[in-house]
Amino acid sequence: MDAQTWTPRGRFRARRVADSAAVDAAGRAGFAARGLIYVLVGVIAVQIAFGGDGGRQQADRGGALGELAGQPFGSALLWIVGVALAGMALWRLSEAVFGGYGPDGSKLSRRAAALFRCVFYCFVSYSVLSYAAGDRGSGSGSSDRHTDDVTARVLDWPGGQWLLRVAGAAVVIAGVWIAVRAVRRTFRDKLRTGAMSPRVRPVVEGLGVTGGTARGVVFAAAGVFALVAAVRHQPGKAKGMDDTLRAFRDLPAGPWLLTLVALGLAAFGVFSWCNARWRKL
Repeated sequence: MDAQTWTPRGRFRARRVADSAAVDAAGRAGFAARGLIYVLVGVIAVQIAFGGDGGRQQADRGGALGELAGQPFGSALLWIVGVALAGMALWRLSEAVFGGYGPDGSKLSRRAAALFRCVFYCFVSYSVLSYAAGDRGSGSGSSDRHTDDVTARVLDWPGGQWLLRVAGAAVVIAGVWIAVRAVRRTFRDKLRTGAMSPRVRPVVEGLGVTGGTARGVVFAAAGVFALVAAVRHQPGKAKGMDDTLRAFRDLPAGPWLLTLVALGLAAFGVFSWCNARWRKL
């Protein structure tokens, strides 16, 4: 072994490499956990589409956690998912502090977005871990009920109606932006496509397009419902993920439309697993 390895500078470099590897592993674990939640939401939504057992479950994060809790070793699975999502928060924090991958990874906008995602995943991780610890009213709460409560509080604020309109419009724009980026396959820049086989690459890209588009559609639909709630000053018109998905079922050819969206969300979950394997971190 080179003697330089044992100098203070060498030890510092080795420690930095080890810390970076640990953060990368945490991020990949987070992608895997996020994928599992989306796959479960997609499965529940398919059941809801045709009036199966999913009708008694919520097609959102709370419903996914409830599904996990009912499995063998469910409690252990919940702890693993909660810790993995904390890893995602840690990786996003490292992006905010040190910059992300690529030439624009250190831009202020990218750092700000990473910080926002860090806070979001901290909240999600806390809710999952609280649920795993026995607080069944935490991570398993209905997204629809939470949405109604938040919407009602905002509408009671001075200027709350306009604030909700702005928020709803922002969610619609975000949904369209997510879908457009998925269709344009901008996600390829963040994947190590060269490490994929010729057969795997088009499958991963197909999952990214399908999953990202479905996710964007759900976001945009939820934003539209928030706008309706603001215009009519009726908190109940705002919908969380579960009610948003059920709204697709009420449209003409609804069960098939909801099934299509649900399969898209499941595809996004599988795409998240692909990110866990091939994402550039």
